[in-house]
This record gives sequence, structure tokens and C-alpha cells, in this order.
Amino acid sequence: MNTVNYPQVYTSEQSCPINLVGKTGQAVQISIHSPSQYICANRERILPDWQHQPDLWVVIVLQQSRYQLITSTTEIEIEKERLREKFMRFGCDIAFNLRDRGYLTDLIDPRTGYPLLSHPGAIPHNDTAVVKALLKYQVIKNECCVLIHPLWGTAVYPSVLVSVVPPIIMETVIKDIAPLHGWNQE
Repeated sequence: MNTVNYPQVYTSEQSCPINLVGKTGQAVQISIHSPSQYICANRERILPDWQHQPDLWVVIVLQQSRYQLITSTTEIEIEKERLREKFMRFGCDIAFNLRDRGYLTDLIDPRTGYPLLSHPGAIPHNDTAVVKALLKYQVIKNECCVLIHPLWGTAVYPSVLVSVVPPIIMETVIKDIAPLHGWNQE
């Protein structure tokens, strides 16, 4: 009989994401996971510099949008760019903090799907597909794939960090750095 090992969410409270709220009241959810089967199968093609790293963790950062991201309007594209920039600033602070401690860490650019600090691979990473695989959120296939968050609907902007750092250290660094970006625990 074949047994399937499903990825587990890791935080200090099992299956509970780190819930934060920004200065404007918009929520942020961060969770730490073992990599999806797709990442495991394609690691060398997504992150060629990482092929000899034994453990890999995926950090999913979900930001609540001011708008449902189901259509493409000028207003929605500006909002997506604002959320991307917010993630990139936060992600760079996390990545450089951990790299300074000797932990290989990178963030995936949500626009391109390629790592920001490592050499790009032959194929891009797909944040939406990873969230679907690891959190089991539904996806609407439109012009681009749109996640459906259980509380926010399609007003959700996904992004991903990858690291070799143990989850307990990642969680501590996230909780230390998040307030510097206006994200505080609820």
C-alpha cells in the first residue's frame, strides 16, 4: 500500500499561520511549509544554486488586497504593484538577515517567478500553484490564476520566500522584522 506524505504547516502552534495586520488594517498571513511536490521535483530547474541543500522550507506570505484581484484595471494593477513592493522590501530584509547568519535564503519575485538573489533557473516558480498545493486554496483560471482565500475571497496577493533555515528561527525572524514594515501581530 502506498502512503502519501502530505506537507505540514509549521509554526509554533501547529496549523496556525502568523497573522499580522498592517497600518491600514489589511491582514497579512505568513506560514512555513515543507516544499510542494512540484518544488521538490523541479528544484534544480527553479533554483539551480540550491541543488545541494538538504532541507528547504517555503514561506508563504499572503497580503490582503484592497480590491478583489479578479479583473485587470489600472487601479488593480497599481494595487498589485504596491503589494509586490511591500513583499520585496519585507522579503529582502528577511533574506539578508538570514544570509548574514549563514542560511541560504531567497525571495521569489511575484511578477516574474524567478529568485531575486540566486541565479534564475530554467523555469519560473509559480506562487499561486504553491499556495494551492500547500494551503489547498481554490484557484480561478482567468487571464492569470487568481487565488480564493477563505476569508478575503480574491483580494489576496501571494508571494514566497525559500530558505534552509529551521522553521523556528524563520518564525522568530519574521516576528522581529514584520513590525519594521508596519505589520503587527493581531
